[in-house]
Amino acid sequence: MNVVTKTIALGDGREITIETGKLAKQADGSVMVRMGNTMLLATVCAAKDAVPGTDFMPLSVDYKEKFASNGRFPGGFTRREGRASDYEILVSRLVDRALRPLFPDDFHAETFVNVTLYSADGVDMPDALAGLAASAALAVSDIPFNGPISEVRVARINGEFVLNPTYAQLADADMDIIVAATLDNIMMVEGEMKEVSEDDLLNAMKVAHEAIKVHCQAQLELMEAVGKTVKRTYCHEENDEDLKKDVWEKTYAKAYALATSCNTDKHSRVENFEAVKAEYIASLDPEVAEAKKGLISKYYHDVEKEAMRRSILDEGKRLDGRKTTEIRPIWSEVDYLPGPHGSAVFTRGETQSLTSVTLGTKNDEKLIDEALIQGKDRFLLHYNFPPFSTGEARASRGTGRREIGHGNLAYRALKPMIPADYPYVVRVVSDILESNGSSSMATVCAGTLALMDAGVQIKKPVTGIAMGLISENKGKNFAVLSDILGDEDHLGDMDFKVTGTKDGITATQMDIKVDGLSYEILETALRQAKEGRLHIMGKIMETLSEPRADLKPHAPRIIVMFIPKEMIGAVIGPGGKIIQGMQAETGATISIEEIGDQGRVEIAANNKTAIDAAIAKIKGIVAIPEIGEVYPSKVKSIMPYGAFVEFLPGKEGLLHISELEWRRIETMDQSGLKEGDVIDVKLLDVDQKTGKFKLSRKALLPRPPKED
Repeated sequence: MNVVTKTIALGDGREITIETGKLAKQADGSVMVRMGNTMLLATVCAAKDAVPGTDFMPLSVDYKEKFASNGRFPGGFTRREGRASDYEILVSRLVDRALRPLFPDDFHAETFVNVTLYSADGVDMPDALAGLAASAALAVSDIPFNGPISEVRVARINGEFVLNPTYAQLADADMDIIVAATLDNIMMVEGEMKEVSEDDLLNAMKVAHEAIKVHCQAQLELMEAVGKTVKRTYCHEENDEDLKKDVWEKTYAKAYALATSCNTDKHSRVENFEAVKAEYIASLDPEVAEAKKGLISKYYHDVEKEAMRRSILDEGKRLDGRKTTEIRPIWSEVDYLPGPHGSAVFTRGETQSLTSVTLGTKNDEKLIDEALIQGKDRFLLHYNFPPFSTGEARASRGTGRREIGHGNLAYRALKPMIPADYPYVVRVVSDILESNGSSSMATVCAGTLALMDAGVQIKKPVTGIAMGLISENKGKNFAVLSDILGDEDHLGDMDFKVTGTKDGITATQMDIKVDGLSYEILETALRQAKEGRLHIMGKIMETLSEPRADLKPHAPRIIVMFIPKEMIGAVIGPGGKIIQGMQAETGATISIEEIGDQGRVEIAANNKTAIDAAIAKIKGIVAIPEIGEVYPSKVKSIMPYGAFVEFLPGKEGLLHISELEWRRIETMDQSGLKEGDVIDVKLLDVDQKTGKFKLSRKALLPRPPKED
């Protein structure tokens, strides 16, 4: 067994080891990456040949966490790991987006990357190690790959940048980003921030890149040590240079004319470009056209791409005629849907989000039960991208990875603006009705408006924008594009989404598709993005400038009160009897949780009367009976020697027959009391030994004069 190990010192006493040659040796490449007690196994397998007709990179990346890694049982009836959680999907996407651009353009063999967490201690965060593990597995394989890459997390804690912080450290961070890069270039950035500046984000990226360079060098040394510097040969594409030349000669001028025609309608642009290809195909012999249709489409795609890029770089003309810094027309509307607790429509060009907000109680919290993370979430954001939004004639098949990823970006953008003590559970749902550009950024804008329409007192409005890039000569000639179209994303070199308030960035997501992207270009993109964000902010402020002062009439009303910790049991009662009884009587929903040395009581109802009744009952339970006080009391039962009355919720005492009236009463029948009657009683005394209450009704009645 030839085991090879490389160690990376992190500079803070911790180290990362990469081991290969011991486990999963039948995979094309496999490594075990370890930091502390956190261990991830990464494997990679690629088919020897491509499926005929494949003209893309069929890459699958799966990140999975074993519950056993942290000594836990999975939830559910089967008690075994099931479908990937949202968190696992998000980590898979982080790795996929960093790896995908670095496979050779003509390599089309199915490739599967699996990263599995096998050990964890809950101290170090494994997601930042997944990219390193996947790249190292590729490095020790013979699969063609223009890497290596690595990923690191950078957090800013008390003004200092910390690499790969622990869970505990991250709790105090005002910036949390994951950066992926090669030795020379940044490939991907994603994270959330608490209104940081553009300069702060750039500096964090630079800190991350310096650390990544060390990781990449270790992988190069590992690749050499296992003898995998030469990768497998392959031939996944058939080309016809004469056909390629003919396609370019006969279609480029027409495609360039269309690219510079400034057509603002997406569908007509598509039809016009397709007409050029159809005209060319019609000029060919039908048998040749049928035999070569795949190659024709491939070559014409390159024609379209070059025409669009040259139009921007040479003439400054975008497909829809806008300037590079120009934002498409925006309109928005709030309170569009009467049923939800808040709603908004946001439309930017041909991208549209219809977003709703629902306010709920503690019972609506999202439960998080993962291998390393357990807890609850009081802010939820769900993003839906139906096929009709792009005019596709196909069925919806559930939530896809893309929807989870884009929804998470909008979630990160808006969550910091929800007050920490906000009593409601908030769910935002964005349905994309049209899409030609960034629908996740439309979700952020629509989400802001819908939250304000619902009366959620957000700290500040948030908007977002997607930036693009067209570059050549390793970035020496470039154009940064504000508010990119779908085609500019597909045919361009960068997709850089930035969200924030007027005071700073709250979230970002960047994917880069080319080598040689300088920090100068990134800085230009960030500055231009800020201008775009503030322009969009001005537009949505024209629709609604601040949160509504009150909730919608049909929204639940929630009151939060705090009680002594030792009184929680009294409010709940044995088997929940007391709290269930209060809910049944008042119609309010009551929930209690222990926070520190207090009990936090949340009372929700659709009307003030129910809330007031519940508050009164809870106050009665937690109130300490005071000697000499008068209490309205309900007769609970009649006994021969008196009546038991409830003078405070959950507190009963005996009203002895001798304390009913000043006159002598021989039997309870003479008292006229019956169960359910409400009478006033006075608390005369509390027996210190037994805790029994001495109550009197006659003490509240006028004493009759003495007879002579």
